[in-house]
Amino acid sequence: MMELPGVGITGEEEIFEKPIFQTFGMFVGMLFGLFMHWAVVWFKIPFPGYDHAGSATKATDRSRPSHEEDPLLPASANQKNGETPTTALNQIPMWMYWFLIIPSIFDLAATALCMMGLRYLDVSVYQLLRGSGIIFVALMKQHVLGDRLYIFQWIGVFWNVIAVFMVGATAILSSDNGETDLQPGNALLGVSLVMLGAFVQSLQFVFEEKVMTLEDSAVPPLLLIGMEGLWGTVLCLFVVYPLAYFLPGDDHGSFEDPFNTYAMFVNTPGIQYAFVIYFFAIFGYNLFAVLVTFALNSIWHAILDNFRPITVWMTDLCIYYVLTDGRYGEAWSVFSYLQLAGMFVLLYGTSVYNAPHAGSIKLKGDWWALWLDLTREYDAVEQELHDAELHEEWEKKKEEYKMRRPSSMAERSPHVSVHTQALRGIGSHQVV
Repeated sequence: MMELPGVGITGEEEIFEKPIFQTFGMFVGMLFGLFMHWAVVWFKIPFPGYDHAGSATKATDRSRPSHEEDPLLPASANQKNGETPTTALNQIPMWMYWFLIIPSIFDLAATALCMMGLRYLDVSVYQLLRGSGIIFVALMKQHVLGDRLYIFQWIGVFWNVIAVFMVGATAILSSDNGETDLQPGNALLGVSLVMLGAFVQSLQFVFEEKVMTLEDSAVPPLLLIGMEGLWGTVLCLFVVYPLAYFLPGDDHGSFEDPFNTYAMFVNTPGIQYAFVIYFFAIFGYNLFAVLVTFALNSIWHAILDNFRPITVWMTDLCIYYVLTDGRYGEAWSVFSYLQLAGMFVLLYGTSVYNAPHAGSIKLKGDWWALWLDLTREYDAVEQELHDAELHEEWEKKKEEYKMRRPSSMAERSPHVSVHTQALRGIGSHQVV
């Protein structure tokens, strides 16, 4: 959309380079999440993160009657092990709706920085640099949220760092060699802006994971998306756009002139069509991204973000060589081989991080593992996964037994040790 021509406020044709407008459009697209949230709540539509039965009191909760709860355990321990926190609408405090302005600020700052960096970079380079967010997310997940990462996961993060540097070098080398119209200084500025945006975006990912996993006031995914869209739209209209208008720049004397943006939007059907596609695409992207954070964690959100560049780059090449005959898109250059190698390194790092799940690469002393042997770590992880599967089966059988007989048997699974239960918050030591 930032490459489309349009008729501006002076009646002359110019390029629609409007990063603030694209940020504003992103938040407008996210606003649709509020309507979906209300529909899910009103019609009691099953959706991840919503507990429609939770609107009743605990005494009427069929999953665990109040008289069967263990008073010695915290509230979270009385949930089924591994159960994702869900919250009824009436359990969300009013202050949380105001509190959700924080991820909107992170999202606004990150998107604005990345959009400004995109003005100096090719879109494929921009997308790959966004993958640097996994570095910051991993650091904050361990040191802020307190979730320890295994050594093989840090190695996967390391290879992601290498891939980001390779792609960043592609942009700078291409501009130095005259392969693109970008100036070397501008390319370096673009890389710096996108990297800074990735850092701010990682703050948003970790914050979102935290508010969706709170014990007493977990925020449902659709409400999180919608409130981020609402606060972001308000901030764009009353803070960002006035600043962009009064700050000096190349857009008719402003950094971004909203009146010129409006004129180009109204006068150019192509921009209108592109915005409609962008609206639905950005909502779908944010919806699935938040669901990934809800179902998995913020690191997986950052990892799956890294797979976007593959399709974006291929699409850009297709647009350049097939659809527009070189008018739009991105051409292949001599440094594109380095960018391609960076993508393979990115996939390798992601596969290492994903171990020991399907499709992953295990570091067991082979040459592709650089002779690193972390078999003991994999054995520990696989044992934990096996224990979790056995515990899930135990919980299912226990629930089936409860359906036949009101009084429950022992709540603790025989497949999980008392020590492990205590660490997970689902058990406690008894003093005899």
